[in-house]
Amino acid sequence: MRIVFIGTGDIAVPTLRMLREWREHQLVGIVTQPDKPVGRDQKLTPPPIKAASQQLSVASGASEIKLPVFQPARIKAREAIEAIRILNPDVIVVMAYGQILPREVLEIPKIACLNLHASILPHWRGAAPIQAAIAAGDRETGITVMYMDQGLDTGDILLAKKIEIAPTETGGSLHGRLAEIAPESLREAISLLARGGASRTTQESQLATYAPKLEREDGRIDWNEPAAAIERKIRAFNPWPGAFMNFGDRKLKIFRATIVDRSGNPGEILAAENELVVAAGKDALSLDEIQLEGKRRMSAAEFLRGHPRVASL
Repeated sequence: MRIVFIGTGDIAVPTLRMLREWREHQLVGIVTQPDKPVGRDQKLTPPPIKAASQQLSVASGASEIKLPVFQPARIKAREAIEAIRILNPDVIVVMAYGQILPREVLEIPKIACLNLHASILPHWRGAAPIQAAIAAGDRETGITVMYMDQGLDTGDILLAKKIEIAPTETGGSLHGRLAEIAPESLREAISLLARGGASRTTQESQLATYAPKLEREDGRIDWNEPAAAIERKIRAFNPWPGAFMNFGDRKLKIFRATIVDRSGNPGEILAAENELVVAAGKDALSLDEIQLEGKRRMSAAEFLRGHPRVASL
């Protein structure tokens, strides 16, 4: 089958690599987001999928046909739609793209337009399912391969692969684990389509939960919440958007914390000699690894040696 891959984020790179190397089917084109300015120097940088495609082309050598890579600012633009149509795909595969596909694109492939979503649908539809699953205390998540429609992650399910969420899981570690199981999930889905044995299961929309796009401010800690909920958010938001609290006129980012059986007014420092313990709505948190804005990442003990007069936050 002829396959077009549409994606942007680095979670989709292993899946692109699998499609590039899979000889039973033909990857005929890639669509990704435009290059964007990144960092303090605003250097124009390609998205992870474009960078990976370039690396794969170099690694494959001159004998390999170079794949076209399209970077439309808006995929619903007429020229973008026609560029995809010309590739004559049997299947379009979408993962972590960042734009909503219009009906005209969904109708291009002969067989199906598939999306790989980082949750077990209908739970955690939306842009941030990985962080949402950890923050909610879910015990499992996974990759769902679904037939795309015009709704937000509402299409029929082809298959789903589940994994357990570890007690110490962070957003970054779970992101990496899901990236690694996605290629085999897609391989199985496409093989089923090729044999004519792929099923369709309608989502139970009444069970749907939503994970909206995260902004930096979503990482601000509310100490009125129970310590257990805050600890999950700290792990969920590591590395993005990062959990933080105010420390004077700067932000104090928290990467790791431990729940302790202490009580006090929410936000009150209960110990600040060898450990930094902050009261929550229920119980408290001992901050294990932190970073003051403008400084390096360090243990709470290291931080306290440089700030001996810490009294309140």
